[in-house]
Amino acid sequence: MSTQAPSNVPPVEKWDRLLDGKVAVVTGGGDGIGGAIARLFAQHGALVEIAEIDSERAAAATQAIEAAGGRARAHVVDVRCAEDVARLRAAVLDEHGGIDVLVNNVGDYRPLVRFQDSSPESWQAMYEVNLLHVFAVTQAFLTPMIETGGGAIVNVHSVEGMRGFPGEPVYAAMKAAVAHFTTSLAVGYGRKGIRANGIGTDLTQTPQVDYIKGFEDREDLWPSWAPAGRLGWPEDQARVALFLATDLSSFVTGHNIPVDGGTKAGGGWFFSPEARRFVNRPKGL
Repeated sequence: MSTQAPSNVPPVEKWDRLLDGKVAVVTGGGDGIGGAIARLFAQHGALVEIAEIDSERAAAATQAIEAAGGRARAHVVDVRCAEDVARLRAAVLDEHGGIDVLVNNVGDYRPLVRFQDSSPESWQAMYEVNLLHVFAVTQAFLTPMIETGGGAIVNVHSVEGMRGFPGEPVYAAMKAAVAHFTTSLAVGYGRKGIRANGIGTDLTQTPQVDYIKGFEDREDLWPSWAPAGRLGWPEDQARVALFLATDLSSFVTGHNIPVDGGTKAGGGWFFSPEARRFVNRPKGL
């Protein structure tokens, strides 16, 4: 199986610069889905402000964007930390005076603790990495966005917040909360120029979730795993984020779009008697 994302859309350079001159903040923008979003936004002319907890990823992402002719700055911050969020806000507003697009991308299912073995400590960890920072970063940039005429907020969550997830209900609950926060935010602030939409991801190859390992030579199985018939890539998510961040979606707000290759529509989870657990990729066709 190829480890390179396929190119199934026209090259970016053939598109209009859909975010030319716009200021975009992308959390977790150093790699994976956030990295793909940061790169694509920069290719479309955005001034990208990357919030990233890992300094090496932050530097590499910025260098890659600049090498391709884009503009980006990296901020080494932990978006779970109020002081870091305040520092990020100050840095962005001091440089640009405002913000046009916010992408809340940070999230993680790890450490995975089955509910029967979970604790208030594990619930708090799930809350902080999947929901708390969405509140904090959104609130930090909402007023500046309103003051400059509005903007677009894109919250990257998970399809597990849009369907039953047998693996970890606390994680699923946090993702569902992000989805409903997104919808409610859109209703509450739409008249102030704010559009808010969410992306429910699934079956996407990232450093966080490796769907290839162990199945390198079984690309033939993807038609049985996903209605789209293939593995997803960060670029697939980034293209939807681009749509939601630009005027292409100027009349779209309050929605959560599954970008999952059709797994939500197709059911998604199956109980395997052989493995005695739920799986989202049955072994056979």
